Order: sequence, then C-alpha cells, then structure tokens
Amino acid sequence: MGKVYLVGAGPGDPDLITLKGLKAIQQADVILYDRLVNKELLKYAKADADLIYCGKLPGYHTLKQETINNFLVKFAKKGKAVTRLKGGDPFVFGRGGEEAEALIKNGLAFEVVPGITSGIAAAAYAGIPVTHRDYSASFAFVTGHRKGSEQDSIKWENLAKGVDTLAIYMGVRNLPYICEQLIKHGKDPYTPIALVHWGTCKAQRTITGTLASINDIVKEKKVENPSMIIVGEVVRFHDKLNWFEKSAYEYYACAKEAY
Repeated sequence: MGKVYLVGAGPGDPDLITLKGLKAIQQADVILYDRLVNKELLKYAKADADLIYCGKLPGYHTLKQETINNFLVKFAKKGKAVTRLKGGDPFVFGRGGEEAEALIKNGLAFEVVPGITSGIAAAAYAGIPVTHRDYSASFAFVTGHRKGSEQDSIKWENLAKGVDTLAIYMGVRNLPYICEQLIKHGKDPYTPIALVHWGTCKAQRTITGTLASINDIVKEKKVENPSMIIVGEVVRFHDKLNWFEKSAYEYYACAKEAY
C-alpha cells in the first residue's frame, strides 16, 4: 500500500509552505492540487509525477469531492506516494477531514501536514493582527457559506457578542447577509471590516469600511473572491501596519522612476 499526505500549501505566497509540505511535494508520485495552490510549488515535483487538477470555482467543481476521495484511494492502493495539495490548511475549510475519513475507511495510511491558513496570513499581510492585548482576546474562523439551506445554522449571536475578531472564509457572495446578521445580533454597525483580496500574493489589495458601509464599497471597488473577510477593532491597524502592500507600492514606484 502507498501513503497519502494531506498537505497545506499555505495562503498563496509560495515561500510560506512548510519544509515538511515541500518534502511531500518533492517525494510524491501523484499530486492532486486545488485552484488556490500557487503553481510555482509544482515546480518542485518529480519530473515523472502525475499532476491532477482538482480546482473548484464558486458554483462549479472540476472534480466532485467523492471523485477526489476515490482518486486518493485508488493511487494509494497502487503503492503510490500521494500528496493532496490544498490551499491554506487541509483541516480549515479544506475538506481534509472528509478525505482522511475515506482513507481510514479503506485501511490506508495518511499524514496531515498543516499549512498556514489565510485567516491569519492574509490578515497579517494586510497589517491586521487578529489578536491584540488592548483590542482582541479572541478570534474565530467562520465559513461564509454552508451547504444548501444550512446558512442559518451559523451561530451569529454568539459570534456577534462573544468573539472579538472574525476571520470569514468564502464570504464575498454572502457579504450583505453576513453584515446584516452581525448587526442584527448586536454588533455595532460601525465595527471595522476588511476584505483582503488575493492575500499574500503580489496582486493583494485590502478594502476597509464598516459593517454598515462595506457592501457599497465592495460594489464600487469590484472586490471578488478569493477574499478573506476580517471583522473587528483590529482592522483599524491596517493603515498603520500595512507593510506588504506599502512595500509593493514603493518597489514599483522606485522601479518606474528608475526606468
């Protein structure tokens, strides 16, 4: 029997992958990778490794989850070293748990290689600390959408009243609903909110506003997925600590001037 490595590729910047994750790419006979995995990481694969794209777009899946599970099982049973390369962390909204269950069911060995999740990394690259001694003693990872009609199963009242900072994944499409629910359940309408588009990548840009104003701003700026949503007082640090986007702007400004 082979073995499957469920690997977190990190949030986008290829330099943020772990050493163990990189080794799993280098040693793999088969790599199944997602849409948000930086393709530069695939350059480290063996020349004869099979690369299988499993990317998902909103509302469109190249491969269904059941098909991906079947691929993992099939290749591992053939004695292959299989790396399942997932954006961020495999166990943070990455369906890694479902894939691990399928492997256990078939008696196959696997390892989980954690990755840096975008809820922390995108915020950090936007100069937003998810915790701060003066402003945030708690934070939560929240999905911005649920299967079918499960949207209302999210405990909005607990999130609005009990958590200082929210990192909301895959929520751009449902942003009006998210803001409405947070305000409805007690969050101040003037609570700062940020959307970090393509976090940690060269194309990163951060849009800020309040729960009451952000929807109009997002429409005006035409912000789309992939974007991480950060809600909380710590968003106010963006202007002061925005090291990544400022560095990129200064670099391109200097290059343009030199040219």
